[in-house]
Amino acid sequence: MPLIDKPLAELHVYTGRNPRPADFDSFWDAGLAEMRALDPKVELVPYRSSSTIAECFDLYFTGVGGARVHAKYLRPKKSTGKHPAVLLFHGYTGNAGDWFDKLAWVSQGYSVAALDCRGQGGKSQDLGGVTGTTMRGQIIRGLDDAPQQMLFRQIFLDTAQLARIVMRMPEVDPQRVGATGSSQGGGLTLACAALEPGIKLAAPVFPFLCDYQRVWEMDLAINAYEELRTYFRQFDPLHQREAEIFTKLGYIDCQHLAPRIRGEVLMAVGLMDQICPPSTQFAAYNKITAPKQLAIYPDYGHEGLPGLSDTIFEFMAGL
Repeated sequence: MPLIDKPLAELHVYTGRNPRPADFDSFWDAGLAEMRALDPKVELVPYRSSSTIAECFDLYFTGVGGARVHAKYLRPKKSTGKHPAVLLFHGYTGNAGDWFDKLAWVSQGYSVAALDCRGQGGKSQDLGGVTGTTMRGQIIRGLDDAPQQMLFRQIFLDTAQLARIVMRMPEVDPQRVGATGSSQGGGLTLACAALEPGIKLAAPVFPFLCDYQRVWEMDLAINAYEELRTYFRQFDPLHQREAEIFTKLGYIDCQHLAPRIRGEVLMAVGLMDQICPPSTQFAAYNKITAPKQLAIYPDYGHEGLPGLSDTIFEFMAGL
């Protein structure tokens, strides 16, 4: 088959290129402590829906840095006892999506929470306040400040905070919560499962936000990763700060969070993916020490993967 990346045998043992900061674990431990100390001020605003099976709500909470973060929350109208829940994470620049496409989960007895990422296409606040460029994307937002100011730090913590909020819903069994998403949503699924180890099942699909230096070296800092190219061209054209920049990006690299995952993982990858190169995804997958399985689509790229929705549904039936 044609190759756009390493041969499959090499992918299975690839462990990534992007540096891991020396204080990575303490950085995220401090972030989690900051998040847990917050009063999230959770608000559920009923949404009028004609659904006969679901109660629908706009859910708002206060995240790190004071932003009000939005998610869509649906729960079964008729439920006896506590039931499982699924967290949904959207692709880069997108939003939580329509209410309708969550009803399949609710029909099977799940609550559903779909996050709006800060500063993207939904209702969550992005309070800004960082030094330097915010042009082209969010990977580089806050890169010229302390790493605690990087926007994806806040978004990663939002995923964990949403998980904690859902786990505390009176109708939800906190030991039966899963997470899934594609592209950015896949990266956020990894981050959520790493930062909230109570996530029982995680199904990331071709995850974004992994192994930035590998993306650069493959000359694929285009499309979703274009901001890396833009940043170097405008702010470090001689690459004098290359090691510093990639090390700082290491704080928000999902491959380095992957060893913290405790729940079972089902990950899907297309070997023709030129948006999120397969090697960057394998860098994260190969660092997962929890039970895991991989669905490999040799002829597919960053696109719909046939049968995968059914596979993920059956996987989540294990909640």
